[in-house]
Amino acid sequence: MISGLIRNLRTAGAAALCLAAASTAQADTWPSRNITLVLPFAAGSGTDTTTRLISQHLSQALGVGIVIENKAGANGMLAASYVAKAAPDGYTLLVTTNTTHSANPYLLKSLTYDPVKDFTPIARTGDLPFMLVVNPEVPAKTVAELVAYGKANPGKLSYASGSSSAIVSGATFAHNAGLDLLHVPYKSSPPALNDVMGGRVSMMFVDILTGLPHVNGNALRALAVTTKERSPLVPHLPSMQEAGVPDFDISSWQGYFGPAGLPKEIVTRLNAEIRKIVEKPEIKAQLATLGMDAFSGTPEQLGTFVNEQLVLWEKLITNAKIEKQ
Repeated sequence: MISGLIRNLRTAGAAALCLAAASTAQADTWPSRNITLVLPFAAGSGTDTTTRLISQHLSQALGVGIVIENKAGANGMLAASYVAKAAPDGYTLLVTTNTTHSANPYLLKSLTYDPVKDFTPIARTGDLPFMLVVNPEVPAKTVAELVAYGKANPGKLSYASGSSSAIVSGATFAHNAGLDLLHVPYKSSPPALNDVMGGRVSMMFVDILTGLPHVNGNALRALAVTTKERSPLVPHLPSMQEAGVPDFDISSWQGYFGPAGLPKEIVTRLNAEIRKIVEKPEIKAQLATLGMDAFSGTPEQLGTFVNEQLVLWEKLITNAKIEKQ
């Protein structure tokens, strides 16, 4: 019996060594084929546009092609679940935001992934500030005027959303300003924005990249940014707090993740290359024109940040009295 147990232990030990060796060999030869970056938002969104710019440089650095796969829907849950179940080989990665990794655990009743346990943090790439935009027919040129109009006409104003940031921003605005607003959800920001421009919805909180061209073309009117301080990307716009809405400070962040168990060698290589890209002054400047405040850090810093953001977004969602769907 003892000899049999010893044989079993030797067999198990040998199998573990083989798996470790295979993982090391895989990491040593990585990458040898195209890498797929899965995004939880549609083409044309802020995350999509900035990721395409970064991926061009990442492809050159790694010497392989990079494929962008947009899996919009279910508030980003489709994309996150897909990557969570993918092989941890470095060929399927998730580029996501606080939608999937900060807000969804408190917005959705049935979450099909764990934002901490099911993923390997790789690198944060920056923040995507949001701004409040309204249809030009809405009789308000400032946030104060919008609040006054909303209070004088309860139930008449509506807000669209194409992400968790937009959902939470709209609900926080309604709660903190004491407004009765109708929420109209969409799968992603571009179609939501189209309905705001078409007058079917009154307003929307949208990332600066997606909304600013329409503001500049007078199809939308921008009133404020969602961050605590003014954004250098649109310095003429006041913050929501500056405009009179108390306790308002919401920002969307962006980062790269792999499935849980991604080999450390692959994580280290990806982190190094991504950081080189976003920290180059010329690329940082390009990303700024796309509405992104670009910066990075270590995988460990991203992991800590995700845990901190989960606490923050639980508080934001609880304070705004948003019920799980």
